[in-house]
Amino acid sequence: MASHLCENIFMISSTHLHAMAIHFPIALLIVGFLSELVAFLYNKTFFRQSAFYLLLVGTVGTIVSYLSGNAAGDGMEEGILGAAIELHEQAATIALWLTIITAIFYLAIYFFKYQQIWTRLLAIFLFAGVIAAIVRTGYLGGQLVYKHGAGVELVLPDFSNPAAND
Repeated sequence: MASHLCENIFMISSTHLHAMAIHFPIALLIVGFLSELVAFLYNKTFFRQSAFYLLLVGTVGTIVSYLSGNAAGDGMEEGILGAAIELHEQAATIALWLTIITAIFYLAIYFFKYQQIWTRLLAIFLFAGVIAAIVRTGYLGGQLVYKHGAGVELVLPDFSNPAAND
């Protein structure tokens, strides 16, 4: 039993890694954006700082998700999945760069302590763009799995050998 578990842990493919990694930046960035909205509407420093740190950690998660997604998609560019994967990859590239640009903008605001209303509004606008890009990328990734079956492994029982199914 233990050797079987150990064997499965070290057999994580890039597809599995991508599936595990993608949910973190989605959650972190959405919560970060909501924190930014609360900070803007109620002028709360805690929520502004939370949004800043969630954006930074979410950006790292986006980079990991992008890299694992590239590895997971290798070899699937041809055939039926080709167009769907290409669309998802394009959306992921836009989401990645928009997230990085937004994080750099937030870092500049933070380090230069420039808190003018126009910079705050631009920051919120950029962050909203990040959320839109992440949601679109996630939707297209969901379509790959649930509509096209990308990364899904069917494990059917061996009916010719009933002892093998135990």
